[in-house]
Amino acid sequence: MERARTAWLCAWMLFVAALPVHAADAPRWAPDRLARLHAFMDKATDGDGYLGGVTLVMQHDAIVEVKAYGHRDLGRRVPMTTDSIFRIYSMTKTVTSVALMMLVEEGKVGLDDPVSRYLPGFDHPQVLDHGTRRPASREVTLHDLLTHTAGYPAGLKGDEAAVKAMERVDPHGASDLRDFADRMSRVDLAADPGTRFGYDGASLELIARVVEVVSGQSFASFLDKRIFTPLGMVDTSFSVPANKRNRVVDITTMGDDGHLRIADGPSARHPGDALNHYDSGAGGLYSTVGDYARFARMLLDGGALDGKELLGRKTVEMMMRNHLGMLIPPVTQFSPAEGFGIGGSVVIDAARRGQLGSDGQYGWSGAASTYYTIDPKEHLVAMLFLQHIPREGGGRDLAHVSRSFYNLVYQAMP
Repeated sequence: MERARTAWLCAWMLFVAALPVHAADAPRWAPDRLARLHAFMDKATDGDGYLGGVTLVMQHDAIVEVKAYGHRDLGRRVPMTTDSIFRIYSMTKTVTSVALMMLVEEGKVGLDDPVSRYLPGFDHPQVLDHGTRRPASREVTLHDLLTHTAGYPAGLKGDEAAVKAMERVDPHGASDLRDFADRMSRVDLAADPGTRFGYDGASLELIARVVEVVSGQSFASFLDKRIFTPLGMVDTSFSVPANKRNRVVDITTMGDDGHLRIADGPSARHPGDALNHYDSGAGGLYSTVGDYARFARMLLDGGALDGKELLGRKTVEMMMRNHLGMLIPPVTQFSPAEGFGIGGSVVIDAARRGQLGSDGQYGWSGAASTYYTIDPKEHLVAMLFLQHIPREGGGRDLAHVSRSFYNLVYQAMP
């Protein structure tokens, strides 16, 4: 028992050492207000809730707290730890966006460049409009892909025919990103580029392929050499090494019987396996709260961390602005109070959103209940990592907790 405790303490010390903690003390947060957050998370991860979770709050470049709740496994025998490894799914998109913006800063690509400049077969896009194919008004640009305004099928009203046509092409069945791009070159748009926001994964897969073509290396290698290694993100990758797989959290969904079960998919049955056949820039990464906190703080601090500059300050400022100004209203399909930047949503009306926060707040989430936000006004990062895929089509499921989590973080601020 003592040996196990010593090993755990050593692991904890290494984890804390890797976190972005500076000498300056964080502002004093009231313990009784933070206790409200703790009580909420204890309840959310009890025997009737999520298996477990990890939260992190950081302000002014110092950790306010990082805390684990509940368990890592479906049997609820292994306690959750702060270094647990999660499938972060669409939080990968922010990383992919940073990779592309690094190439923009180097003058190797431009945001207004057509996709066809880098990928063959994209020079004559077609729109499937109510069952009739017609030429698109213009080519799709890299900016369109980054901001989900390319017009690809996104499950919106009127997309039905385009969605079915895309399913026949089956881009997600690709063996690698080259194959994915080849398949996508045969996919019809559902709307003209730049005319709507339609959240889809294919756009960021294409961005990942552009990174490969322009950099001359695999997407995984680019991320490792240019982002993960400089930032000290030692547990972030497309698959988890064998010696770390004991730290991967079970991923659950709600069964028809009203009880949690292991979700479908290879990575659920074999935690640590790759989530896709290819290096998915839209949703393929595993990570930890500690690793992603370093990435988030790099963005919060204007593109640099511990002397390693990935992006310039003005580039990050542009990423965190709303890029949907050409739309009326300039918002996403998810909220009338949020626009979209490059890599994440942007709050444009915190009052209308009805949730504590700030205008200009930036962040995103993953399909399996992982969340992060960056608030430049408060110099704040808040993160909640759970591992549950919400049930589709209604029926009993676990309550969504991210809104309450963020409210409890903001009410506790000094």
